[in-house]
Amino acid sequence: MHHAQAVEMTALIESHTQNKELRSLGLRISRSQSDEISFMKRWLTTRGEPSSAPMTHTHMSMHQTEMLMPGMLTAKQMDALKKAKGEEFDHLFLSGMIQHHKGALDMVKDLFDTAGAGQDAELFNFATDVESGQRAEIKIMQTMLDKNP
Repeated sequence: MHHAQAVEMTALIESHTQNKELRSLGLRISRSQSDEISFMKRWLTTRGEPSSAPMTHTHMSMHQTEMLMPGMLTAKQMDALKKAKGEEFDHLFLSGMIQHHKGALDMVKDLFDTAGAGQDAELFNFATDVESGQRAEIKIMQTMLDKNP
């Protein structure tokens, strides 16, 4: 669910901004998030676990503020992003994606703080890659925000 929202956010870029730097970054984020979704589904399936949440859309909408994973944008934030264009979109996208990535870092920290959770070598490598990638992208996005506050 967390990764899917990032992909949804990046899908808005083409129609909401002409910023080439943001378009390039968005493509990178979309590809990495999609690759990570594929990894997680494959990892869960291999272990006989369900690869999607058994929750209906209506149930999720009713309890969205309770159900949000760390860093996810609220419905209000997503609506604002969808309505914005140009520089306003750029600012909302960058600040929202930084929030989103910081949430991912919180989840990685929670994983590593859970006894035994990092013992699966494949999962450890995945989480470590997510952490380094998210930190690098946060720095890039913060630099972009600082150029055009």
